[in-house]
Amino acid sequence: MTVITPAVLDDLAPGGVLHAAINFGNPVLAQRGPGGEPQGVSVALATALANELGVTLEMRTFDAAGKVFAALEEGAWSLAFLAIEPVREAQINFSEPYVIIEGTYLVAQESPYHSVADLDQAGLKLAVGKGAAYDLFLTRTLQHAQLERAETSAGAVDLFFEQGLDAAAGVRQPLQKIADADPRYRVLEDTFTSIRQAMAVPRGREAGAAYVRAFVERKKAEGFVQAALQQSGQADVTVAP
Repeated sequence: MTVITPAVLDDLAPGGVLHAAINFGNPVLAQRGPGGEPQGVSVALATALANELGVTLEMRTFDAAGKVFAALEEGAWSLAFLAIEPVREAQINFSEPYVIIEGTYLVAQESPYHSVADLDQAGLKLAVGKGAAYDLFLTRTLQHAQLERAETSAGAVDLFFEQGLDAAAGVRQPLQKIADADPRYRVLEDTFTSIRQAMAVPRGREAGAAYVRAFVERKKAEGFVQAALQQSGQADVTVAP
């Protein structure tokens, strides 16, 4: 185990409190329990880290990854769970990923589009959650299609429904649940990106970031991440190597 030094505690839990940002916008990583309490693999990891450090855990919840990133400016958290993205790396130290999530599209059943490449055409409009990993990826890579941004990932699906857009971009598992519940929609079989979800520490907190990197690798090797995914009903998600 990496040594818990005063510098590690100062970086991760100033004042003895670990402030962890939990994003409900990605239901693979975090969900609301029966009483509305946060649960899921990110909550399990935050709890395990706080226990290991011997500090209090205070979770701050958000409904979109873009809002988690924006809250960094306010010093709202010392630990977060975000996808590794170049635009974020100037302000965040990332661990290696702990899970790999597929980004794909939800389309209408009668849609003529059957692969992600089909949707990069002039005149097509694709719904995304503002600031989500797939928004950032598609902003960099789409050549022709137009992105229509909603405030959250769930809002992107609503936007797709309400405005009759050509597709909604998102994480495969929640999109598949929508398609399974409504035969008017389907999810494309291929993906436009593999989203690498990692633990995140603000830049400048090098001791804390090094500790978190080692912590993630231990938890993957121990089977902790896989077990937490299974316990939260996400057994089909891939644990990063």
